[in-house]
Amino acid sequence: MINYNLVKFTMSAGTAEQLPNNDRPEIAFVGRSNVGKSSLMNKLFGRKDLVKVSSKPGKTTTINFFAIGGVDFVDLPGYGYARVNATEKQRWDNLMDGYFEGERNIKLVVALVDIRHDASPLDAQMIGYLESLGHPYAIAFTKADKLSHSRGVAQARLLREQLCVDESVRSVLVSSLKGTGIDDLKKVIEERLNF
Repeated sequence: MINYNLVKFTMSAGTAEQLPNNDRPEIAFVGRSNVGKSSLMNKLFGRKDLVKVSSKPGKTTTINFFAIGGVDFVDLPGYGYARVNATEKQRWDNLMDGYFEGERNIKLVVALVDIRHDASPLDAQMIGYLESLGHPYAIAFTKADKLSHSRGVAQARLLREQLCVDESVRSVLVSSLKGTGIDDLKKVIEERLNF
């Protein structure tokens, strides 16, 4: 079992060169800007503002590392925010490629998808990218409190089809507001870590 309350921020990396070299197991979180990634991580950690929740989408531009015991939890910058220039987009691409294609001990990528909308081409692209690299991933369908349970289950099934996700890939419906699915997400994480 992981004691999520013992989490601490360790570092930020704004370029691929700044990424730490270590073989600690990593659980990474990725998703579109405004999907609720920071809020979900704070709920997971039982903190209010450890992971900075931005007032503007696309404001998180670094990869942020948080440690619990011997495990690193990695907050990746959101994708799909249009109001960035070409230089910034290139830096973001290089940073993400540096993370995902580097020599890292990635145990699980939690891909966040907003359950209220159809899957975006960028969501499908991210899932395809993770699969092409062979990274194990699970999907967290965020903002589940906005739909009834039965509607949420049906929408999650539809999204899995849109994303062409194999049956072996785990998915959970989560709500940072109500705490729905947080325990399920912890189970998925701890299974991957063999805890």
